[in-house]
Amino acid sequence: MELLESILLGILQGVTEFLPVSSSGHLVLAQELLGRNLDQGITFEIVVHFGSLFSIMIYFRRRIAEIISNLFKFVVAPSQMAGQWAGNYDARISVYIVLSMIPAGIAGFTLRDTIEGAFNSPVLVSGMLLVTGGVLYLNKFVQPGTGKVTPGKALVMGIAQMFAMIPGISRSGSTITTGVLLGMKREDVADFSFLMLLPVIAGAMLLEFVELAQTGMPSDASVSLLAAFTSSLLSGYYSLKFLLKLFKQKGLHYFAYYCWSAGLLGIIYFGFK
Repeated sequence: MELLESILLGILQGVTEFLPVSSSGHLVLAQELLGRNLDQGITFEIVVHFGSLFSIMIYFRRRIAEIISNLFKFVVAPSQMAGQWAGNYDARISVYIVLSMIPAGIAGFTLRDTIEGAFNSPVLVSGMLLVTGGVLYLNKFVQPGTGKVTPGKALVMGIAQMFAMIPGISRSGSTITTGVLLGMKREDVADFSFLMLLPVIAGAMLLEFVELAQTGMPSDASVSLLAAFTSSLLSGYYSLKFLLKLFKQKGLHYFAYYCWSAGLLGIIYFGFK
């Protein structure tokens, strides 16, 4: 793999992983538009996902440390769990994150072939970008709430994350908008949306590691892989920082115009190609 290509693909992964424009949808359209497969292999996938994972961990490092610390205090005293549950919000958040994983986990095991088939249809992906635009535009009309995460809200946000398995549907856009519609505070929605992404990326990486164990690690691409990791980490960190700042101040509806434009152009180009 060329060094420049590794850097550019790492940046693409880092930026689109967090901005509400669907990274998987962009990959499908880019592959179809360029007439080539941009999949660089399982090792590359692991490396750029590591970059995305580290981006979240670095940005939310204090919040993650607080959650782990409070969760540890919660579990070391089983006899006091019932009494501590109401007052230990960080411990509850960890449970809510597990709840949010259930819908996508079920869909991943039962509808895997159907979901993978969607990656072969650029017209479908373009249509889903139009849907994403509509979802994002809702943020213009919904006033910020004051509620926090609850088990029910976590599960509903998990369902939104499940639908984002379809290429063209933005994961961050779907989960954040869902949280806003549920009356949650913007800061809590944004934080939980990306904290619930951590186990999703970690799970995807675990599956990739299993496949890598079967195929083996290439020995001649260390420089390119390091460049991909670095570019994915840096672009991911700053795109995450930009998105959260924009959302907390103004909302996500600005990205709707881009998704509508990309989706409409995709339908016209690929539908009549």
